Parts: sequence; C-alpha cells; structure tokens
Amino acid sequence: MQHEPMTTLIDARLNENEVTAVLDLVENAAQHDLVTPLSEHVLLHLRHGGDQGDRHIRVLRDGHLVGYAHIDLTDEVEGASAELVVAPEHRGTSVGEALIDGLVDQSVDGRLRLWAHGGHAGAARLARAKGFEQVRVLWQMRRSLHAALRVPRLPVGIHLRTFELGSDESEWLTVNARAFADLPDQGGWTEADLNRRLLEPWCDPNGFLVAVTENPDGSERMVGFHWTKVHGEHGGDHGYSHGHELIGEVYVVGVLPEYRGSGLGRALVLAGLAHLRSRGLAQAMLYVDAENTTAIRLYEGLGFARWDTDILYRRVT
Repeated sequence: MQHEPMTTLIDARLNENEVTAVLDLVENAAQHDLVTPLSEHVLLHLRHGGDQGDRHIRVLRDGHLVGYAHIDLTDEVEGASAELVVAPEHRGTSVGEALIDGLVDQSVDGRLRLWAHGGHAGAARLARAKGFEQVRVLWQMRRSLHAALRVPRLPVGIHLRTFELGSDESEWLTVNARAFADLPDQGGWTEADLNRRLLEPWCDPNGFLVAVTENPDGSERMVGFHWTKVHGEHGGDHGYSHGHELIGEVYVVGVLPEYRGSGLGRALVLAGLAHLRSRGLAQAMLYVDAENTTAIRLYEGLGFARWDTDILYRRVT
C-alpha cells in the first residue's frame, strides 16, 4: 500500500493552531491505546510555550499531522530527552522512523533518551531498530477506592492541612528538593515548574496535603506532603480523558529524610486516598520506579497492584 510523501518540520515554538493539532493527535492515540503517549512534562510545555531548549518535530502527510515528537535539550549531563506519538492509522508506515531521525539530528551530541509510555511491543521494536537500549522501567500501579482504607496514623506532633497558595510555595520547594535529592527530575523543580502545575485545570488545593510540625516558637515546619491529582476531569479543554473514566492519582509524595521510616509516608498516602475517595472516584493510580522495591512494597501493602509500564530507552552511541 502506497502512502503520501511525508514532510518533516522542526520548530522551537508552535502556534496555537499547531498546538491544537498536536493535542488532538495525542487524544486520538490515547483513546486508541488507553494510555496517554506524552508525559505531563511535555504536555505542560506544549500548552505553556516550553523552554528555550525545546524542539517540536512534526510529520505531515497531505497537510495532516500524523506524527509528533518533543525533545528537551537542556540536560547537558544526561543528554537530550524525547517522547513521540504516531497517529494509530499511520503506524508501520515509517512515521516513527522519521521522527526518531529528526530527534537524533536535533540531539547535538548524538546522545538521546526516549520514553515509551505503555510498554507497547511496537515501541520496543522501533527503539531497537533505531539503535536504542532499555535502561529504566516505571510501573503504573492501581487500586480500587471502593476497597477498605485504613485510618492514617500520623507520627506524634504532626498534623495535616491543605497547601496554602501564596505562602507555602517556597518551603514546599525546599522540602521537595530534600525529599528527592537523588531524583533530579522531581527534586530539581523550580518555582516556575511548581507554578505551572498550580495553574493547571486539574490542580485542587484541597487535594494537596502537607504535613507540618510545630517549632519551639509556635511557627509551623513542613515535613512532608502528598499532592493528589484527578485525570480526565477536564477532557473538554484538552485536559485529557486518557481513554477512561475519572481516576485519582497519587501524584507525588515526599517526606524529609529524617522522617523516613516514621510511618509519615504511609499516613500521607492513606490521607490522599481518602481525599480521592471523598471525590467519588472509583480508582487511584501512581507511578513508581520498578527498582524502588521499598516503595513498591509500601504500595502493595496499601492495596495497589501493577497495571502498566513506561520504559526509558537510551541511544547506543
């Protein structure tokens, strides 16, 4: 079967119509695959303009968008990072290969990391064919919110409250950096990174829980947090339905290093799940590194089970 010739376009910025076309392509793929092909990080960059290190690669056939890739060139240590999506009806027609060729050309020094969401066999075949090897695996885990939930048991002297917009941002960034010192993708968030997410349609301050203790002078000290999220609630404005009914997420949970092993993390997860249940949601999900066996045991103990897989590939140079 013959296909129309392809046109590959590379841009530092996309206009509003081009962004809409990409988001429509993402939604089409999400409905087909039952998993969103681009991460939140890339979707945020699409909707809000991104950084100077962003490049957008589009493949068109007969004037219609059939493939898109995003590359982030800002990490000089690990190398460029990329994600891509191909229209379901155009898979197996060299669109993916054209996107990867464009990504490699843009990667400056030839190093390139490529995320594949959902662990699809087709993505693995394409990665291998283009000279990539698997280097990291993330699990998506889920649990029913109809199942029993234990009551959170907080360490003595700690209580929970909701995040206060306009006053908690600075301290939260400090706690986040310490909690994820070994995970720069999370611990390296800047004020701009946080503010982008706080402005997202899904952000609900009532679902952003912080754990605080009292200082000798009576002031509060933040020692942990659990930020929850609801997927699919704003599908009508490109918030994405993800091909399923509304689902809650254990978006990010962090505790200061000195509180690890105290039961605070477990209590924060349970409190967040209780909040999601109060929203009338039937399921909750989360992402965890497949090598983080301590966290996986915690989540399994709270009723979560493995659901899906995201895989990171690195180009062999």
